[in-house]
Amino acid sequence: MTTIRRLVSRLSLDEKIAQIQGIEPQDFLDPSAALDSDSDFDSFPGFQYQMERLPLVRPHGVGHLSLGQQLHRDLDGLRRTLARLQEVAKEVNPFGIGVLVHAEGVSGFVHPQGYQFTTPWGQAATWDPNVSTTIGRTAAAQARSVGIHLFFSPVLDLARDIRWGRVHETYGEDPELITRMAAGFVRGVQGEDGASGVLATGKHFLGYATSLGALNQAATQLGRRELVDVHAAPFRRLIAEEGLSVIMNSYNDIDGIPAAANRWLLTDLLRDELGFTGLVVSDYGAVSMLHNTYRIAATPGHAAALALTAGLDVELPGNAMTRGLRHLIEDGTVPEQTLDRAVTNVLEIKARLDLIPEIRATNAAPPSTAAERPTTEQPARDIATASITLLANDGILPLSPRSAKVAIVGPAADELRIHFGAYSTVSEAEMARAVYLITTGQITGVSASPEVFPDLFQVRLPGTEAIFEKDARALHPAAKTIAEAVSAIDPTVRYHALGSLELDAPALDRKAVITAVADADIVIAVVGERTGWAGNNTAGEGRTTADPTLKGNQNDLITTLHEAGKRVISVVVSGRPLVLQSVHEASSAVLLAPLLGQAAGSAIADVLFGVTEPGGRTPSTFPRHGGQIPLYHGHPLGSGYDHPTQPRHGNIDLADSSPLYPFGHGLSYTTFDAGFDDVTVDGETLLVSGSVRNLGERPGTTVVQLYTRDEGASVVRPVRQLVDFRRVAVAGGAAETFEFAVPLSRLAYTWPDGRRGLEAGEITVLLGLSSADIRAEAKIDAPAIVL
Repeated sequence: MTTIRRLVSRLSLDEKIAQIQGIEPQDFLDPSAALDSDSDFDSFPGFQYQMERLPLVRPHGVGHLSLGQQLHRDLDGLRRTLARLQEVAKEVNPFGIGVLVHAEGVSGFVHPQGYQFTTPWGQAATWDPNVSTTIGRTAAAQARSVGIHLFFSPVLDLARDIRWGRVHETYGEDPELITRMAAGFVRGVQGEDGASGVLATGKHFLGYATSLGALNQAATQLGRRELVDVHAAPFRRLIAEEGLSVIMNSYNDIDGIPAAANRWLLTDLLRDELGFTGLVVSDYGAVSMLHNTYRIAATPGHAAALALTAGLDVELPGNAMTRGLRHLIEDGTVPEQTLDRAVTNVLEIKARLDLIPEIRATNAAPPSTAAERPTTEQPARDIATASITLLANDGILPLSPRSAKVAIVGPAADELRIHFGAYSTVSEAEMARAVYLITTGQITGVSASPEVFPDLFQVRLPGTEAIFEKDARALHPAAKTIAEAVSAIDPTVRYHALGSLELDAPALDRKAVITAVADADIVIAVVGERTGWAGNNTAGEGRTTADPTLKGNQNDLITTLHEAGKRVISVVVSGRPLVLQSVHEASSAVLLAPLLGQAAGSAIADVLFGVTEPGGRTPSTFPRHGGQIPLYHGHPLGSGYDHPTQPRHGNIDLADSSPLYPFGHGLSYTTFDAGFDDVTVDGETLLVSGSVRNLGERPGTTVVQLYTRDEGASVVRPVRQLVDFRRVAVAGGAAETFEFAVPLSRLAYTWPDGRRGLEAGEITVLLGLSSADIRAEAKIDAPAIVL
């Protein structure tokens, strides 16, 4: 019987190196084929990728296909193309070993025909892991049906600096919420038995979202205790509890050592302490950065050597650095055993996915017979509704149709594209469109130069807004904008195209605004920011903002409406917290729509008119002012805005240094109360029971949140730590009971002597309906636990 170790021993050096390398779709293009600058993208069938080029560009085979979803714009065409790739690869790769095909699935399978849901930050607003399970399962089924094996999702970064452009890809600021939502996604992707045929990848290891100035790929300045106890917590739990078997490194450096070359990070912490035994892949270009950006490697080969020695297994997306590895192994600079370790990890994953003919998987998923397509939009709409978060309401919501004169305004009111983030159908299609337009010279002032394509995320593309909006509507023809959906419920509502979210927006014509809405009693102002990859987005990968407020003249629009005596309902479309103090002050209600995808318009309209209730709770803290950033609920005792017994130093120029909207906050169309019945410790488990009561007549949903505070630790602990939560639906006037069983190991931390566990002492247990709305408190004596 062939084993992985024996198989590795039968590979030549070149064949081994090939297994730790990626290949990109562009490698399958005939370089002699040029695009016609007069051609029409809509009739363009897509770049003509030729799988038969594989032996020419990778004569010793290849281990991985990056960006697999890009090989065809049609799902059936993609299925055929990937099947052909595997046929060719098995002729080139030794022993018929298949290629591991990668894609993204953070809010659904990232393909122009992929089924889409709200972005992860919006998913986290539901506080319901079943939501992420549904999304993971749906995305994996579609991906597997076309021949995709691996998702580079979920994102496990703690997003606590809202200037960072990738907040929308995360599950928020809190380790417990992130862990639970991500665990649901992993279960959905991999299946309860781990045999779905698709694997999830945890990223980015480690501390990526906590960078200097919130800049993409910048250094992370955190102590090791913070890294190990807080930022590594979701990785630790998913490895132990969900069988997470693929990890992607981060771009940042920690204490001067880039993550891709950091042995303490990738080996000592990840493998030795967290117990990870799977595959570590590089984020795209991270190994190249060791040579080109950080300049800690003299040659490409030395960059590959640093990464491999640190514990990285695979270079992606291509082979820019690892193709210089051979001579360093031959001269003894890199032991071949180090390469063997990486190849073994690759082949272990391939064997599990039935990509090695000589090693049959014991529980391989049966082959799919056709590309899977969605049959209904209802799941996406249900999840969108559960994500929508009512931040403020003076009683104006819900509206009643035809009961008042209502106008709807704002730059996001009649736009579909704004409801999608990066790693979505829309952003994927936009990248293809942008590359096409640039390559054919159709964007004024932007050429296909080396300065443009390596960092397309940051290049502004003038004149593309209308093109991208048209594309979004073509991808989702049944989707309604908010203005369209509101008018469908109440045809008397009038839409006025007022306001701009563009960075270069002109000053607001206040007189024109007042004239347009003169007859209205209530104005729905739909504002926000665009999030994505290519184009003129103000959020997304590589798009850090110095001022996380509403861009353009949107703040002025809302203030003008308020000063004109209108009751304003502000709908904020955003995949991250923004500074909304002036919006809050000028609005009768504020509703957050966290990038809900194609279901956004209809779901938001239903909430505005009370057809459904707003189901979300904030997964992140909203500051009052940009100077408070980073602001998060679980700050250390002695720091931040909160303390159980003492006043804390605040911002001298703010009347209130607390959050505008705290973590876990969200209003409903009814009210709730909650309390403890019993709080005890049984061995090493915290047992909590209680009930939550709906104080109104309307049925509603709330989120019961359980926090703790360690009163007896020998190191500084958080002012509060979320340890469990439950989404509870309660009929009008009724009550529901709940129970929590929390392993006390969840409260563990690194002790001064380096051991990890929970010291014996008093723990305060807090029951809240948000982190700032605590309804009950109890004390327990916890035993010492050494992990």
